[in-house]
Amino acid sequence: MHTLQVYDPLVDAGFDELLRGFFKPVRVGRGGNGPTIKVDVAEKSDAYVVEAELPGVAKEDIHVTIEGNQVTIAAEVKRAKEYKAGEYKASNGDKGANSGDKQGEHRALRSERYYGAVHRSFVLPVELDETTSEAKFENGVLELTLSKKAPAAGRKLTIQ
Repeated sequence: MHTLQVYDPLVDAGFDELLRGFFKPVRVGRGGNGPTIKVDVAEKSDAYVVEAELPGVAKEDIHVTIEGNQVTIAAEVKRAKEYKAGEYKASNGDKGANSGDKQGEHRALRSERYYGAVHRSFVLPVELDETTSEAKFENGVLELTLSKKAPAAGRKLTIQ
């Protein structure tokens, strides 16, 4: 008797092997509970275009490294405001209006946004040329244009 099996390419071992290691996120924070940087990757004939979401990050706090075909994006998300001991204090040190009296003080009821270091590493199929690759950052999105390295020309051997 024959049984019917459902084919699922995401479970198939061959498909899994093809994607193994491609865009492996690096765990961050204690126990890996921190966020990862979300990326979109597109391929052109001569380059890869990567768009990475980095909301709330200053351009100066973003670092991109390229080693062969591995790309690493690291960033520091800094807290804009501090809430301590029942008071609201801006990062520039100014206390809120009427900070001396109890009515003007603020206290955090819920804090869900992540602050701290985040990074993401992934491997692309082709080695990259870091000298011609470019990066720009606008509206919380980092756009990388990663040039593909030209394949090395083979050398013809003379047979003696």
